[in-house]
Amino acid sequence: MSKRILGISAWFHDAAACLLVDGKIIAAAEEERFSRKKHDPSLPLNAIRYCLAEAGIEDSQLDAVVFYDKPILKFHRILESFLCVAPSGLKSFVKVMPNWLREKLWLPPALLQALDECGIKDAGQLYFCEHHESHAASAFYPSPFEEAAILTIDGVGEWASATIGYGNGNKMELIKELEFPHSLGMLYSAFTYFTGFKVNSGEYKLMGLAPYGEPVYRDTILNELLDLKDDGSFRLNMDYFSFLDEQVMVNEAFNRLFDGPPRQPETPFTRREMDIARSIQEVTEEIVLRMATHAKDVTGSQNLCLAGGVALNCVANGKLATSGLFEHIWVQPAAADAGGALGAALSVHHNEFAQNRTARDNIQDDMQGSLLGPVFSDTQIQDYLDSQEIDYEKLDDENRAITIAQLTEAGNVIGLFDGRMEFGPRALGNRSIIADPRNTTMQATLNQKIKFRESFRPFAASVLKERVSDYFDFQHDTPYMLMVAKLRNELRHSVANDREQDIYQRANTVRSELPAITHTDYSCRLQSVDNKTNPRYYQIIKAFEAITGCGMVINTSFNVRGEPIVCTPSEAWRCFMRTNMDYLVLGSFLLKKNDSARLNDTDIWD
Repeated sequence: MSKRILGISAWFHDAAACLLVDGKIIAAAEEERFSRKKHDPSLPLNAIRYCLAEAGIEDSQLDAVVFYDKPILKFHRILESFLCVAPSGLKSFVKVMPNWLREKLWLPPALLQALDECGIKDAGQLYFCEHHESHAASAFYPSPFEEAAILTIDGVGEWASATIGYGNGNKMELIKELEFPHSLGMLYSAFTYFTGFKVNSGEYKLMGLAPYGEPVYRDTILNELLDLKDDGSFRLNMDYFSFLDEQVMVNEAFNRLFDGPPRQPETPFTRREMDIARSIQEVTEEIVLRMATHAKDVTGSQNLCLAGGVALNCVANGKLATSGLFEHIWVQPAAADAGGALGAALSVHHNEFAQNRTARDNIQDDMQGSLLGPVFSDTQIQDYLDSQEIDYEKLDDENRAITIAQLTEAGNVIGLFDGRMEFGPRALGNRSIIADPRNTTMQATLNQKIKFRESFRPFAASVLKERVSDYFDFQHDTPYMLMVAKLRNELRHSVANDREQDIYQRANTVRSELPAITHTDYSCRLQSVDNKTNPRYYQIIKAFEAITGCGMVINTSFNVRGEPIVCTPSEAWRCFMRTNMDYLVLGSFLLKKNDSARLNDTDIWD
């Protein structure tokens, strides 16, 4: 009988489920993709049902169900934290406790009931991993390394906010940890809140804002907010923070230190917010580099695996990769809590069930391109289109890539829906919106007319793997769009000092031969695309290269602001019709936007 292990993460943010069969990842998906609630934290019933269906489990049996953290330990930390600041935390205590006492402390029966609703009558053994053990397992076990140092950094799990570990073969050990409230994730989220973005979802916006500023507050952060050690450990000065006893991140002392109250959401950015963003980003990079250096000293490994929410900071990842500190770096593509479902399942597979890993080659990982979600056949897609009386053209395999490439070269914006949905926050070519990176107006068009988001936001590039170094000062593989690199000098345009310009003017300045993917500091978040991992996406970029000489396309996720990435053909069509995209590719079917046929929000959500 095959060993079947279901991993689950839930009840904080980015709930997800993952199913292993004999150690192979059969399916993994976030609940938000099914519920359509961004960062949905609820018990992932839809994701569980999908995973079971993908595995073809019909006998109602599993060998194990694993939860990604230990609720009792987390409850202990919350209680102790409230006691430490009593009585000032009473209001928060009263708000938080009912949910814990009613639901989260009674996880085993809740899980069993949920599995029963999903048709599982025999769930096998129920296990609980510690939060950072789940992160570490998600980073090391699927990695291409036989042995590696492991660094996990996030807000907080039970008590740990960062850990250093070491993995070798099927064994993994956490060696050191940094404890709450001293947390890099919480520090970065405090500045996310202060600059007017939403905590636990707006951190990447803060990262994108940083290049517009100067690090004028860097020393203030290092001297006043934390005591940073050479090994990357630190203590926060809690006199400036309120997340222990209030429902906000920072207090009036913090406001005074940074020249006024927090920016209100949706208000214009000032120089202050840009400089604050640059300052905390540089401090974050310094802390990550020190932690990684210490991880190498402790383990002696030339390989590093990363996970935890802070591992989604692709600017820090890129600088770590180019530092030369490690020979190889691998980041779990679902590095935040969603990936905890995978890590928890892998931890039980290799530790409780003592299963070995396959041989490693430092190149190929086990994530299958992170293409682990639902797939829809051409038959299913055609049935949907016909049922809705939607006009389409069917593309044959021989002409599909070149047709899409020609439309992209002509200046069109194309929604690309094909194959299995991505697991993790990045669209990697299967649920993506693509366009021509050479187009001087495309960055503004995508932000304002397609994504409906802040116009300063940069776009990523999907680059043929063999051509990454032709465009970027970067010699590493980055298949999951989790590293940022600088454009090569010969592709840059000289730009006069534009520091005093409006942020939106700066965002639309033509800075390179590839203006639509070039950020204000000549950086770009990039994805290296491999023919082996995702051949159909690779073929589109290769066809675009044949036409234009440019071996890349813009790649942004197939969604609009505030909405999860699309999962189904109907969601893709509705998103397409709700925006100014020109064409939609659903598998082998091409749909052209009829200028008079654009849905509004009421049409979509009734």
